[in-house]
Amino acid sequence: QVHVVESGGGLVQAGGSLRLSCAASGRTFSTYAMGWFRQAPGKEREFVGVISGSSGTWYADSVKGRFTISRDNAKNTVYLQMSSLKPEDTAVYYCGAKWGGASFIVSQYVYWGQGTQVTVSS
Repeated sequence: QVHVVESGGGLVQAGGSLRLSCAASGRTFSTYAMGWFRQAPGKEREFVGVISGSSGTWYADSVKGRFTISRDNAKNTVYLQMSSLKPEDTAVYYCGAKWGGASFIVSQYVYWGQGTQVTVSS
């Protein structure tokens, strides 16, 4: 069992920045692919970005160039640095963990956190 906890959400003005953290339990954290997803009211959960166990990263087109994912395996933590935030980035942000390769598919992630709210005001 892997326990995942997100933190760092909040209210920010458009154009601002925010950094989310995702802490995961387990001695094999470095082997997990860690994905970030978001869900706005009335919409399905959508892919934001993912970092593989070897720290390769992939991003959704909507956030490419604005968001950066990194990981610190010594701290069992993944980060999502968000810059140039837009009102359309407003959503609950979730972190998911999976063994094996990176994926943008929600159903492939086995472990999820409770989510953290990000609100971007115009």
